[in-house]
Amino acid sequence: MHAVRLIAILALALGLIAPAAAQPASPTMLLTVFLRHDQSKTVDEINAHLDKTGFRKNFPPEGVEILSYNIVMGIGHVITLRLPADKLRAVNLAIERGAWGGFRSEFYPTYDYLQIYQNQRAEALKK
Repeated sequence: MHAVRLIAILALALGLIAPAAAQPASPTMLLTVFLRHDQSKTVDEINAHLDKTGFRKNFPPEGVEILSYNIVMGIGHVITLRLPADKLRAVNLAIERGAWGGFRSEFYPTYDYLQIYQNQRAEALKK
């Protein structure tokens, strides 16, 4: 029995097996959210709605990172988030509870293409 325990301790020390508590990092995803202005309301009315619902206090949910937040004239707010997949429902609920009534929402799974494009462009310029 001591031999098995000694082998397990050596394997852990050498990094040959991972301890049971070690978990791989949760995979994340990118999500772009369009909050399209309700154009029947003024900006002041929309902001009052966001204040009333607590949207700015509750968005983004804990564990969700805002990568970019832009206003696109004629559209509204365009927000790119990084989140673990298990936070997708929390994001949806935060939008439903806070932004609906001032905005119409749209969600788009997203991925970062910049480095790929830059590499393809560099190759094209060589030709």
